[in-house]
Amino acid sequence: MSNDSNNQKISLAAAFHRALTSADWAAIGSLLTEDCVWTLPGDNRVSGRVEGSDEVVGRARLIAGYGVDFALLHLLESRDNMALSLHNTANRNGVILDEHLTTVCTLREGRIASIETFLSDVAGMNAFFV
Repeated sequence: MSNDSNNQKISLAAAFHRALTSADWAAIGSLLTEDCVWTLPGDNRVSGRVEGSDEVVGRARLIAGYGVDFALLHLLESRDNMALSLHNTANRNGVILDEHLTTVCTLREGRIASIETFLSDVAGMNAFFV
């Protein structure tokens, strides 16, 4: 794997986070394959699996709509893919969200083809995203 390829993964991860925090939904969509899927654990409004770039963007919009602060801790890379380590926090009418998570992105042809999110506090996420 070349340094250019590694730099492209880190740039893609940074672009995804930047678009998420600035609510640039078109930019997020441009980073995804048309058949992208996103899977989140739990049993709440944002849990489960969504399929297709429009649905993935819709999920990002829904999560952001709860006023979540997406603090980036680390951009991580494997040989072929990337991940974002985040600390998400929010306060909605006294209900607190305070979770650490890793969002693992599988890449295909320089774009995000699938996203799987791993959470530190699924019960807290369930309580927050009702």
